[in-house]
Amino acid sequence: MPKGKGPQGKRITLKVAKNSVRVAFNGRRRLDLSKMGIAVFPKCILELADVEELDLSRNMLRKIPAIIEKFQNLMWLDLHSNQLDELPPEIGTLRNLTYLNLCNNKLTTKGLPEELTLLKNLRTLNLGLNCLETIPTTLGNLRELIELGLFDNSLTLIPKSVKKLPKIERMNVKRNPLPEFAKEEEPIDTIKRIESLYLVEKKDLCSSCLETCQGERDELHKLEDMTPGPSEKPSFPSLTTPNSTAIDNQEEWRMK
Repeated sequence: MPKGKGPQGKRITLKVAKNSVRVAFNGRRRLDLSKMGIAVFPKCILELADVEELDLSRNMLRKIPAIIEKFQNLMWLDLHSNQLDELPPEIGTLRNLTYLNLCNNKLTTKGLPEELTLLKNLRTLNLGLNCLETIPTTLGNLRELIELGLFDNSLTLIPKSVKKLPKIERMNVKRNPLPEFAKEEEPIDTIKRIESLYLVEKKDLCSSCLETCQGERDELHKLEDMTPGPSEKPSFPSLTTPNSTAIDNQEEWRMK
């Protein structure tokens, strides 16, 4: 490998790409190049830029080039588990996107272009497992978002504009150093509890210890006297059940 260059990865030919096109359960055409060992975005797939779904997850991609804007029909884009530390501004031209998975990359806050907020139809955005320290307040412009993944980052604040997204149903912010999720201190136990118990006979106690024990015993007896006993069975002598008088007035109880 030449010095200064990253891994070359597997080379994808147009033939391989065409054989990787599948029809998804929703009827869309999906180009599935996941787990192919790709380190460089294959330009040959521009010949298939009319697909509705593109899966490049679990590869070694370090960069998404500006030519991603050629995929104007994309509604579903999966880039999770790569080596991306930034996105190109051209990502904002994919106005039909409803699903974008960027989980498990190396994205920083600076690596999120402002144009990301142009994806007005986006419903699912996964930014979990990245290197984000803050979230742009402009993400609050993604008014159609239903799911937002922000877990496993370095976030200390979630902007109000993001918290108040009108259609948000699921927002995963687990494993972030957020103050509201800081571990609460253990409550102080104010009740004295017995850790050890020793049994001795009266004759082995000195007068002061015996007096103390007798006082504790008297206090315990007082508590026992204050504890309510089992309640007696309630009695309602003034009430009679239908069966008790049924013989005398059967005609009144019988349904005609």
